[in-house]
Amino acid sequence: MGMSLDPAVAARLKRNEAGLVAAIAQERGTGDVLMMAWMDDEALARTLATRKATYYSRSRQQYWVKGETSGHTQYVHEVRLDCDGDAVLLIVDQQGAACHTGTHTCWDGDLLLADGS
Repeated sequence: MGMSLDPAVAARLKRNEAGLVAAIAQERGTGDVLMMAWMDDEALARTLATRKATYYSRSRQQYWVKGETSGHTQYVHEVRLDCDGDAVLLIVDQQGAACHTGTHTCWDGDLLLADGS
């Protein structure tokens, strides 16, 4: 099921050596930054076409739709390309945990610096 990305969008992407761009998922209602994963052109095209967050797994070398096996889905409301074209921001409605560890966000631990610390 190959999907092609709009050539104008593809031309703006700055991919890493593996052909990937960083994809950050942010929760629409709370503004919480939920997770970071990777996308290639195909994953981005699938996300834009279906509004289901679709990422590329580097370890499994395959596409995965967020929540397809866990039920913790991401419905995509907006996709924004950053000014350099090397990252995309997905504004999503998150169902269940976003992190593979079972937590709401992947940034809820390991606080390295905070006001007052």
